Amino acid sequence: MADFERKLTDLEAVVERLEQGDLSLEESVRLFEEGMKLSESCKQELEAAEGRIQILMSEGGGKMKARDLEIESDIEEPDDME
Repeated sequence: MADFERKLTDLEAVVERLEQGDLSLEESVRLFEEGMKLSESCKQELEAAEGRIQILMSEGGGKMKARDLEIESDIEEPDDME
């Protein structure tokens, strides 16, 4: 979960930089792209956590067991982030 918090902090920093408005168009677009990737990554981690909670809540017979869910990523990592 520490990775989630780091990504969320990084996303907040990107938003703050974009809100300042003193960036070039190229830098703004690069930061926006970075922010979208961070946002999607955080969303996927939250969905995975929600799925684990739903599994815990639905286990019957007094047995509760957490299982990791496999969530496929639709995000392709770029080869070069220049």
